[in-house]
Amino acid sequence: MAAAPLSFGAQIREELTCSICLELFTRPKVLPCGHIFCQDCLQDLASRRVPLQCPNCRQQVRLPPQGVAGLPDSHIIANMCERFQQQTSLSGETREQPQSGNRCSFHPSELLELYCKQCQIPICKQCLEQAHDDHRTTTIKKVAQEKTSTVQALINEGRNIVESYLSFLRGLRKEEKILNEQKQQRENNIIQAYNQIVQKLTDRKDHLLSESGENHTQNLDRIQTERDRVLADINKLSAACDRAEQELQQGWVEILSQQTALTEVVGKYRGKAAPTPVQTQPAVFQPTDTAVPVLGHVMVQSLQSAPIPAAPAPIPAAPASRGRGHHHGNEIQGEHQPQKMSFGGTGSETGQFRGPFGVTVSDEGEVFVADRENKRIQVFTLQGTFVRQFPTVVSGEEKMRPNDVAMDGEGNLWVVGRAQSAEFAVQYNKHGRVLRKFDLQQTGWMRGVAVDTRRNRILITQITGDRDNKHGEVQVFRPDGTLVRTVGQQQGMEGPWYITVDGEGNILVADIWTDCVFVYNEYEQLLFQLGDKGSGEGQLDHPHGICTNRAGNIIVADWGNSCVEMFDKTGKFLKHIATDMEEPWAVAMARDGQLVVTHCRIDSVSIFQLNPLKCH
Repeated sequence: MAAAPLSFGAQIREELTCSICLELFTRPKVLPCGHIFCQDCLQDLASRRVPLQCPNCRQQVRLPPQGVAGLPDSHIIANMCERFQQQTSLSGETREQPQSGNRCSFHPSELLELYCKQCQIPICKQCLEQAHDDHRTTTIKKVAQEKTSTVQALINEGRNIVESYLSFLRGLRKEEKILNEQKQQRENNIIQAYNQIVQKLTDRKDHLLSESGENHTQNLDRIQTERDRVLADINKLSAACDRAEQELQQGWVEILSQQTALTEVVGKYRGKAAPTPVQTQPAVFQPTDTAVPVLGHVMVQSLQSAPIPAAPAPIPAAPASRGRGHHHGNEIQGEHQPQKMSFGGTGSETGQFRGPFGVTVSDEGEVFVADRENKRIQVFTLQGTFVRQFPTVVSGEEKMRPNDVAMDGEGNLWVVGRAQSAEFAVQYNKHGRVLRKFDLQQTGWMRGVAVDTRRNRILITQITGDRDNKHGEVQVFRPDGTLVRTVGQQQGMEGPWYITVDGEGNILVADIWTDCVFVYNEYEQLLFQLGDKGSGEGQLDHPHGICTNRAGNIIVADWGNSCVEMFDKTGKFLKHIATDMEEPWAVAMARDGQLVVTHCRIDSVSIFQLNPLKCH
């Protein structure tokens, strides 16, 4: 029986031991796969192995910008380790007490050999003479024997409680194993569904190519048949003419004999109509205007009938936390992320990007993407089909790297960017012809552009100063380049980049350095700021692109938290439109409710269907 507490302690220690250093957890961090390790152990592992993999399940780990320190903490495990250490220390003290506990606290030289039944305390012989001489007493040994059954019952009850907790921990391990198996099976099913759709598309492609080839062969056969018929007639006429010429050179007798034959052949073709063009019937391929097939949905089901064994008391759930790439916040129960299609890829070919920094959408549904490092604007349909492109020419052959693009009320584009010599704002028509331009102050920082179509003003963000002393503002220009005024100099902006104007003329600026959005009214007075640094509801981490919808809701590309957020027109957080995104960069809304998002790091563009919301 004496070994039981040690066995229990060993089992608890095993559950609270890091599998890397084999010590109790220190600052435990939780990986996306659910396994827990010490922060220092993970830090050492990450410095030696790139990319980092979980030591237990070998799943690859994408670290947040802060590195290992940015991973979620396991507060429950940390608290359990602290309590276990305290309990271990207390147990050590208890084992040392019997030696001193056998002596009387009032008479240290005397042993506690008697028990006062009236006072119910152990006493020594001197205590008996001085304070308990008229009390009923007995020996310590006899009292201990009498209380053995009570103590043993408590021991048994304690053992049962310990076993229930150990059973609970065993249940957690079993559930963890089941979850890993279910995840693998779920991913296999997703891959299988994808392969089936790809196979169907491949079969359809082969069928269409076969139909196209058959049509082409039929048209070629018509042409060849007509060619053969005309060549036969040409040969007959040519032969008759050749014979007549030969006889004409030999003498009159022969020509008289050949005249009848020649007259017959020529007469045969004299009244015959000339060959008409062959009527071919070339086929035309018309792609269906259908959405990209949806593989399916990953949904959280209701709890099944085999629950994890319950502990005697419930364990509080850890606070919801979110790092980059994690779902978080006030998700509406049962609501799925909107349907999405993506296109692009890294490169310089048509349809590829090298830094899609800015985006805008015309009323006709054309998507204009500022392809920065390729120094061009590319145009696509809302189905992702490439339409055309044009270089961002400043003058002559000089081109600029476009940082952002916006559309004015006449359907022309305003692009801000940087060439080797200076920074510019250039107006292009939809096909890339330069309409006008004006110089901007050379600052070296990124800029955003928006158009106030109601007052025909061009709004351009500007950052001045060095990295440790930055100042931000919005410059308001007339289309001819005349500076009308500046906005936001006194409100503490440090890194204004992307900017938009809503349907009421309010100006909204995303500030990447203060992690918030500044909102000004049409008279350029500050209304409010929304967001602050963090990953919870209503918090932002380096906000980039910004736009609004018809309802006036504010949509922000939350770059650092890998998601797109929606706030109402007063700045109240509403929901997460999309999460687990690859660093969303710029955003724009289309008339029919599509949200266009660029991803600069992976050089792609995503389009989400957000009906019934519609843009301005």
